[in-house]
Amino acid sequence: MRIFLIPLSTRRTFLYAQRLPSTAVSSSQAADASYVDRVAGWAARKWSEWEKKESGWQKKVVEYGNHAFRRIPHEEWGLKSVPPLRRPKGEDGAHGGSSSSSSSSATAKVELVFPPSVLRQADLVPVLSRLGTEREGLHRKKLVWCFVGMPVTAPFALVPIIPNLPFFYLVYRAWSHWRAIAGGKHIQWLVAQNLLRPKPSAVLDALYVSHEKPKLTQSQVRSLAKQLDVPALEIELERAIWQVEQEQAQEQVQEQEQQKGREKEKQP
Repeated sequence: MRIFLIPLSTRRTFLYAQRLPSTAVSSSQAADASYVDRVAGWAARKWSEWEKKESGWQKKVVEYGNHAFRRIPHEEWGLKSVPPLRRPKGEDGAHGGSSSSSSSSATAKVELVFPPSVLRQADLVPVLSRLGTEREGLHRKKLVWCFVGMPVTAPFALVPIIPNLPFFYLVYRAWSHWRAIAGGKHIQWLVAQNLLRPKPSAVLDALYVSHEKPKLTQSQVRSLAKQLDVPALEIELERAIWQVEQEQAQEQVQEQEQQKGREKEKQP
């Protein structure tokens, strides 16, 4: 695994974990991964099929779904990119022939890629720790509410033809919150075990040369993903930048309204 820390603004840092091919994987871990991959692959193919439809309720579901996905906080997407922590069997007291290879894989250093001109190396661990812990309580709370809502939406399955979309949405959101919690736990474990290896990136650094403040634009995303050879980074960064831009626009509107209010108060 390789972790990227990419500043989006002076207050927002983007987190993304790139999964790297590993040869030291136990059979049980491979089975778990293959099951998850099969389910995710099936869902992605089905979603792609619905996207290609010219009309119908499937097309509407995709349009509303993509709109909803775009509004899921980028911090959650970032934590979900971190795979759940799978401790080697040796840590639980079980010993076997593959425990040494699993242990060495689990304790391997993880690259932490960052732009050195924007993020100081001394700040990397605090920033990563904050990203791994600050939303844990929120995800736990929303996970509980998803479980509470599932029985309420279950009767919608009686509606013919159309699938029980509210129920499946809550299932997805519950899984999403669980994955975010698991990703945060993995980050906390990496920090506690001192398994992070900072790696300054000249490619990332070049993005901020012409800016006085750390700022990433949509026009830079595609070339960045290509230079880093991480195609999945493109859509994740586009979503994150859009959210930050929306947040900044709202803050500007609020600031203007407050300024107008102060000016009115000064008037006799």
